[in-house]
Amino acid sequence: MAISKVMVVDDSATERHVLGDILGKKGFQVVYAESGEQAVATSKTELPDLILMDVVMPGLNGFQATRAITHDDATKHIPIIICTTKGQETDKVWGLRQGAKDYVTKPISADELLGKIAALG
Repeated sequence: MAISKVMVVDDSATERHVLGDILGKKGFQVVYAESGEQAVATSKTELPDLILMDVVMPGLNGFQATRAITHDDATKHIPIIICTTKGQETDKVWGLRQGAKDYVTKPISADELLGKIAALG
């Protein structure tokens, strides 16, 4: 599956901008969500090829949103890479158990992120 549309989910405008800039320079179409709730809704309307999911957000956190998206028949095919400051091994294991395909810790290395995206494509 070729990845062309990526949804960036982060409550930080700065993080959304940084990730959007990395992806935009590589030709990806980028859509944004500012919360877990918005991510779940937008994943159904936009059907992105990939979701980059922050964890620490008010309301529905990234783990909960990942679980909701990966357990919904309409969106379960969309791979999710968790992008978070939570770098503990237990966080990574938990994120993958929620249905994420990969896990990246912030600050995000453009090369590492693009490599993980290429591996999914």
